[in-house]
Amino acid sequence: MIEFLSKGFLQLDVDAGIAAVLARLLAITVVLFLGILANFITRRMLLSGLSYVISRSKTHWDDALLKHRVFNHLAHFAPAIVISMLAPFALEGHPQWLQITTNALNIYMIIVGVLAIDAFLDAVTTIYQTYEISNEIPIKAFIQAIKIVLYLLAGIFLISSLLGKTPFYLLSGLGAMTAIFMLIFKDPILGFVAGIQLTANKMVSPGDWIEMPKYGADGDVIEVSLTTVKVQNWDKTITTLPTYSLISESFKNWRGMSESGGRRIKRAIHIDLNTVQFCTEDMIEKFSKIRSIAGYIETKTKELETYNTTHKLDDASIVNRRRMTNIGTFRAYTIAYLKNHPQINQEMTFLVRQLAPTENGLPIEIYVFCKDKVWANYEAIQADIFDHLLAAVPEFGLRVFQHPTGSDFKSLQGTRPVIDSA
Repeated sequence: MIEFLSKGFLQLDVDAGIAAVLARLLAITVVLFLGILANFITRRMLLSGLSYVISRSKTHWDDALLKHRVFNHLAHFAPAIVISMLAPFALEGHPQWLQITTNALNIYMIIVGVLAIDAFLDAVTTIYQTYEISNEIPIKAFIQAIKIVLYLLAGIFLISSLLGKTPFYLLSGLGAMTAIFMLIFKDPILGFVAGIQLTANKMVSPGDWIEMPKYGADGDVIEVSLTTVKVQNWDKTITTLPTYSLISESFKNWRGMSESGGRRIKRAIHIDLNTVQFCTEDMIEKFSKIRSIAGYIETKTKELETYNTTHKLDDASIVNRRRMTNIGTFRAYTIAYLKNHPQINQEMTFLVRQLAPTENGLPIEIYVFCKDKVWANYEAIQADIFDHLLAAVPEFGLRVFQHPTGSDFKSLQGTRPVIDSA
């Protein structure tokens, strides 16, 4: 090529030395022009046409590739390929300059290739997140691990190009650097291993509600990455946890509750022990007028009469015969009330039980599941249930236990006993 151009200039009566220089400059100019032309055709024509086709296609994966500029990065290969193919002709007879140009083009294409693969991995993540399985098995940690390896290999190839050595020459000395790399990339390595365990065991996924009091985390998981897990707390603050902490330490995941048929209500009403008593005839008559337990009162009364008659239990003392109690009747009313409540899941654990008496009275614990699992709705339903039951307690001759307050002591001031000085 250079010889052909030089002959052309010599035919124009140009000095031989000047003709050689002009031929070289013209060859370089032509190569650069063809590289610019290749870049123009690729970016202005091919990319524009491809973008037009993708914008009108019904698939979504190609939109992700366009959004993350995968094709834009690949377009940078066109001028580099053209120049690398024509450079030997333009730099003929100058092997040193040809080597420098080749190395520069190799470095350029390595960088472009890394950026293209990086963009492609981002597109893969975006496409994967459109599927429901992404909520159970996040791949962001794996993508980040792949990127680390990608950039590490790219660095090795770049250094080998600058030094003029093969990549295997550098890779052979990588073993001695393993300890240093493990120290530098300790968190990514631990996070990568933790990410594999979290994903394989489905321990945590974006959207899960987790609690980790040590780190002040109590809210929804919004991101699981290679080194960190981000949790949006209920006060809208963001807590960032090390990924490996979810493996090395304990945390509570509320996913089971979300996927079940209800959210647990577990709360007790403490009854004053001084108000527990056997039911009198008047009390039984009063309770029989309560619609939800009228059938229970009738059935229980007949059962006790039959038992007492069969066993010939006399009525000389109130404790000689089996009798109904106001606390037992209140438990029956609580069960009936909850059985008829539209927001209580009757298919899950349903329990109204009496716990051991304490210095705070006799606990009547309610252990049921609310159908509505939304936090605000759940709290409102729970409050409505206990509003009603607390208001119903006095109807059974019972009193809710409460420690004396200042107003209680104040009410006793006017009833101080008079001491007879005589």
